[in-house]
Amino acid sequence: MPPSREVELDEKAVVAIERALNKNNRPYQKCKTWTTDGFYRETREMILYRKEEGCSVVEMECASMAACAKMRNVVFGQLLFTADSLADTDCHDGRNWGNEHFAYAMTLAFDAVLEV
Repeated sequence: MPPSREVELDEKAVVAIERALNKNNRPYQKCKTWTTDGFYRETREMILYRKEEGCSVVEMECASMAACAKMRNVVFGQLLFTADSLADTDCHDGRNWGNEHFAYAMTLAFDAVLEV
């Protein structure tokens, strides 16, 4: 795809993830994410800028994976959880990087794949 500030996820994937979350009675929030290639780029100024753009979370692979999926013509979506919030830059809570939730997140992801 041509260079762009944003890349959209495949709507089929988004709907499948929503269905999996709903079937498992899990609350969720659809949001815009900021993809960065290094935690050292998450400066206070950049976080404020990204929040002004409407971003709620930060992660390191969603945009690149979405762009590659578009190029390969495959369905891609991403379920973000636990440690990537931009809510409070003064009080980061890594929540153990979500380690206690990985297995459940994988179950939800498998459920979403079955929905596609």
